[in-house]
Amino acid sequence: MIDLQKKDSIYLLTMDAGENRWNTAFTREFAKALDQIENEDGPGALVTTASDSKFFSNGLDLDWIKSPEDYPEGGDSKVFGEETMFLFGRIITLPIPTICAINGHAFGAGFMLALSHDVRIMRKDRGFLCANEIQLGMSIPRPELALFRHKIPANSFFETVQLSKRWTGPAALEAGIVQSVESMDDLTKIAIAKAEELAPLATDRKNFGYQKEMLYGENAAINLNHGPAHMLKNSKEFEV
Repeated sequence: MIDLQKKDSIYLLTMDAGENRWNTAFTREFAKALDQIENEDGPGALVTTASDSKFFSNGLDLDWIKSPEDYPEGGDSKVFGEETMFLFGRIITLPIPTICAINGHAFGAGFMLALSHDVRIMRKDRGFLCANEIQLGMSIPRPELALFRHKIPANSFFETVQLSKRWTGPAALEAGIVQSVESMDDLTKIAIAKAEELAPLATDRKNFGYQKEMLYGENAAINLNHGPAHMLKNSKEFEV
């Protein structure tokens, strides 16, 4: 379901469950991989991808969501929302650089997973990024909207969350949602090369993670109502 390998300072996490649809069991397996990463020190970077040639992650396990009693292998549905959003929060503030190699379609929670990474590299010839909750008759919870708002440029945010726009790789690059697009053959190789470039930044993982917390955690600088000029002129008010 989740395979985590490490070579030198690079962690390669591969989702290996077909369409990689999200249920509680999938979330908990992913969390175990993060436990391993967070329990280590020193330079490092994470590359996340999937083994399927069509899907990176096709969102929620809808059959399980509708009838969890018929799919007990999916786990406890009552805790799914809270545990999965917490998992994405962990990825956002993981104390090493994170690179997402999007090898196929990323819908709903799959799109959320991609956005939770620091760098996104997408396959150029196949796959959509799409927040399709509205199409499914669902609304996007506020914490997830906050992630979309922070990671997607303002001019593309509304199209993404309200109009369920499907972004191809080239369109996502133009919109600033991903940092580059590559061929399928080169995708993982280029993602690993980027990870190797960034891994030294996490030599002091505590400091690297602290900076992420200031960006995305409680009372994050980019969330505050004050403008940067006020904050700079009154810096003592904002000491942590």
